[in-house]
Amino acid sequence: MRVSTVILPVHRWAEGGREIWQRAEELGFHAAYTYDHLSWRSFRDGPWFGAVPTLTAAAAATSRLRLGTMVTSPNFRHPVTLAKELITLDDVSGGRIGLGIGAGGSGFDATALLRGGEEPWSPRERADRFGEFVALLDRLLTHDVVTYEGTHYSAHEVRNIPGCVQRPRIPFAVAATGPRGMRLAARYGQAWVTTGDPKISETGTPADSLAAIGGQLARLGEACEADGRGPDDLDRILLTGFTPDAGRPLSSVDAFVDFAGRHAELGIDEIVLHWPIPDSVFAADLDVFEKIATEGAAQIA
Repeated sequence: MRVSTVILPVHRWAEGGREIWQRAEELGFHAAYTYDHLSWRSFRDGPWFGAVPTLTAAAAATSRLRLGTMVTSPNFRHPVTLAKELITLDDVSGGRIGLGIGAGGSGFDATALLRGGEEPWSPRERADRFGEFVALLDRLLTHDVVTYEGTHYSAHEVRNIPGCVQRPRIPFAVAATGPRGMRLAARYGQAWVTTGDPKISETGTPADSLAAIGGQLARLGEACEADGRGPDDLDRILLTGFTPDAGRPLSSVDAFVDFAGRHAELGIDEIVLHWPIPDSVFAADLDVFEKIATEGAAQIA
């Protein structure tokens, strides 16, 4: 099992931001991701920087660490401009970029670009946009020239030369729990991402969460089979911090090893831990966190 981290873009680059990303590489994390939001929950009234510039700076400050979003959504991205930025990031990083991508939520910054009086997207419209978004982004990253006219997005003689360093394109990690999202992951994903079952995040038990994730994995396998892919053709990623035992994995090395081991038995390939942020929902002991990255990761390798 691989162990990665997600570093929220709340740190000024010259005041510790650079050092955190470099420390993530020193600790041996497989990858370091960041949220692609305009703001997020309890952090919305404090510093919050853009994902793509942050990842560009991180790519220049590191040499081995894989980098990516966790996750990008259509809430405020367009496939055409995003594709150009991703190709640039892949070039700057020397082929170390991946794209975590999801349909997006309905709160916080989801309505930032809506015009006055415009209704927020319904779940169905969100799913429709996501399906078109992923399919078009796949084309843009694998073809030199793309022309497309869809329901929600268009592209007119868009050129993306020289394309990605990674071939045929950068890998997609598709966040999904519903049937339509699972089918997208099976068709376009090199990985699948879950945070567990949000319906039981506050009221369920750790056993409930394991059962729910097991069910998600089973449905993912069915979607892969229907698309002619094997269940092991996709990496399976768990972004921690949202299951009923959210704080437990970072409470001690032993607790992490137990947590990771139970999820590895289900079929999870990669565990993603939030880099500690004091006085927040992601507060944790930094010394313990670093021991988990070294001692704990070695025990589940």
